Amino acid sequence: MSYAIIQLVGKQFRVEEGKTFTTDRITDKEIGDSFKVTDVLLVADEKSSTVGTPIVKGAEVTLKLIENGRGEKLRVVKYKSKSRYRKITGHKQHESTLEVVKIKA
Repeated sequence: MSYAIIQLVGKQFRVEEGKTFTTDRITDKEIGDSFKVTDVLLVADEKSSTVGTPIVKGAEVTLKLIENGRGEKLRVVKYKSKSRYRKITGHKQHESTLEVVKIKA
């Protein structure tokens, strides 16, 4: 079981080959596109691990964009006591689902 820690859209993710994960919306790619991430902070397998300073040289992770969607709804409540003021709104964050195709150390 090899895994890597990558930096994507300003956040860090622990990824494994064949697994999917969600992140903030990636707008410059189309669904089905594959792209490579070179901001790899750590690469590890059962026997050894390589930690970058801050990035592992020569390492890259290939990702595939599966879908763009929206996350689950959050309720935002504004309330002021003693004045009968209540306001409830909702928010859904835009998300992208990515699949890890390959981890190259």
